[in-house]
Amino acid sequence: MPDSSISKFFEKSRKDRLKIIGNFANLSEDELITLENMNGGISFDKADKMIENAIGTFSLPLGVATNFKINNKDYVVPMVIEEPSVIAAASKGAKIARIKGGFEVTADESYSIGQIQILNTDANIAIKKINEQTNEILKLANSKSNTLSKMNKGAKEIMCKEIDTPSGSMLIVELLIDVGDAMGANVTNTMCEAVSPLIEKITGGKALLRILSNYSTRRMVKAKAIFEKESVGGEAVVDNIILAYEFADNDVYRAVTHNKGIMNGIISVANAVGQDSRAIEAAANAYAAISGKYRSLSKWSKDDDGNLVGILEIPLSVGIVGGIANVHPVAKICAKILNVESAQELACVMTATGLAQNYSAIRALSTEGIQKGHMRLHARNLAAAAGATPEQIDPIVEKMVQANSISLDKAKELLHQI
Repeated sequence: MPDSSISKFFEKSRKDRLKIIGNFANLSEDELITLENMNGGISFDKADKMIENAIGTFSLPLGVATNFKINNKDYVVPMVIEEPSVIAAASKGAKIARIKGGFEVTADESYSIGQIQILNTDANIAIKKINEQTNEILKLANSKSNTLSKMNKGAKEIMCKEIDTPSGSMLIVELLIDVGDAMGANVTNTMCEAVSPLIEKITGGKALLRILSNYSTRRMVKAKAIFEKESVGGEAVVDNIILAYEFADNDVYRAVTHNKGIMNGIISVANAVGQDSRAIEAAANAYAAISGKYRSLSKWSKDDDGNLVGILEIPLSVGIVGGIANVHPVAKICAKILNVESAQELACVMTATGLAQNYSAIRALSTEGIQKGHMRLHARNLAAAAGATPEQIDPIVEKMVQANSISLDKAKELLHQI
C-alpha cells in the first residue's frame, strides 16, 4: 500500500510534487499533463454546456493534504480552496492522528429522502390509506430506475408526517431511497414526481412540492481520532483545547466560526471531487442546531491516559457516480488520487479531513493563536514566489517574521541579501 506520509512535500517543486502524486495514484502521462496545463480544468465550450449565460471559467488552487490514514488505509487528499493554511493544517492534524493509528470512521448506507407536500386532505385518513398502498407506491417509484432496482436498491420505505403552518396543516409524504454510490438528487426528484399523482389519488389531496431533502440524516458519518498528548503539546494544551471546544459548544458566535473551520476541510475535498458543496454545508449547519441550539459539530475530550480525543459526526450526502465528477477532467483525476471505491468511503475521507482541520485550528487558537502560523505560511509562500530555493526559504521566513514585515518585496530584498 502507498504511504501518504510524505516528508516536506511543501518544499518540493511543482514538478516533483506532480511526480510524487503521479506515483502514489498511478496517474497516466495524460493525466499529469492535464493537471499541469489545464488551469481550471475545463474549456469555455464545456462550461457553456454546464450553466446558463456562461462568459468564462473561474479557477481556484488545487493542492493535496498528506499523512492521512483512515480505517488503516493511506490517502493523499486533494483539496480545492483559496484560503492559505487550510491544507497545511489538515496535513498536520492527520500527521498527529497517525501516531495513534489515524482516523476511525463509519458511514451509513446512502439513503436519500424525498418529500411530497400534500395539501387539502385529512392527514389521519390519508396516512392510513397510504400505509395500505405502500407497496404500490414503492413499485411505481422503483419503475423509474432500472439501475437501482437491478442492484436491489431504490425506494425502500414510505414515511408520513403532518405539519402545522400559518396556512393550515399539511401532509408530508417521504420516500426513503437507497441511491447506492450516487449523491441521488436526480433519481430522488424523479421518483417523487412519478408517485405524486398516485398519492393525490389515494389521499384526495393536491401535491405541490416534490423534491429531495438535503438534510441527509439517514447518511450519517462519524469520525474519531486520538491525538497523543505529548505531540499535542502536553496535558495542559489538551485541557485548553477542551476548554476551547466548550466555548464553541455553548456560544453561537464562536460555534459558527468553529464549524466554519471544520467545513474548510470538508468543502475543500468536496470541491476537488465535484460534490454539491451547498447541500453539504446546509445539512451540516442544520445538524449543528439539532438540539434546538446551534452548537459545535465536533466533540473534544481526553482519555484515561490524558490523550486528546476528537469526534465529528455529520450528515453527509456525496457520490462517486453521476454529476460533475464524471465530466470534469480534473475532478476525475482528483477522484483517482483519492482512490475511493464507494460513496461511503468518500464520506469517511471528507469527515476525517474536517476533523483533522478542526484539531489544527483549535490547537493553534488555544496556544500561539491562529495568526502566527497563518502568517508564517504566507511568508513561506512569498519566499517561494520570490524565487528562493528550498534551502533559502526557512531563513527568509524567520527574518520576515522577526521584522514583522511579510510581503513579496521584503522576500525579494532578503533573497538578494542572501
